[in-house]
Amino acid sequence: MANKIRSVSTVMIKGTLDAVWREITKTGEVQGCMFNMQLHTSGLKPGAKIFMRSANGKYTGVVGEVLEFDPPHRYSHTFQFTNFDDPPCKVIYELREAGGSVEFSLVIEDLVEGTKSAKQMVKGADFIANALKAIIETGRPPFGTRMLYILFKVMAPLTPKKCLSEHWQE
Repeated sequence: MANKIRSVSTVMIKGTLDAVWREITKTGEVQGCMFNMQLHTSGLKPGAKIFMRSANGKYTGVVGEVLEFDPPHRYSHTFQFTNFDDPPCKVIYELREAGGSVEFSLVIEDLVEGTKSAKQMVKGADFIANALKAIIETGRPPFGTRMLYILFKVMAPLTPKKCLSEHWQE
């Protein structure tokens, strides 16, 4: 059996619990902290499927299922990249008020060590946490993140065809 790893990324965000919660759960609009993708779902409730799609909706990068939804403190779901054949892992978002700020933790569990998903997820967790912090505190992602999103848009035609949203329906 493959080794499974756990990753935790935590940041303190100067903002309200509601603002942070809204940013990580909003649907039908771009989530600047989540690689500029949109969350699509039939509803944020246990058992509901989730799809993280490109800003234009053409590509689906991540699929999963809501496991837990306890506003505004905890939200968890399974997570599987559509371009890799790796097994799904579990993503948990935890929010806690802390003296006028919000402690945000992004926990990844059951990630199979050595997989492409593991390499992307561990790096991506810090990216998400730091982008979320910047968005809440300044109203936009960091400059480097915005440049990366432009690159994503330019490179979109090179996205594997198996990631087309028509293959990943609700």
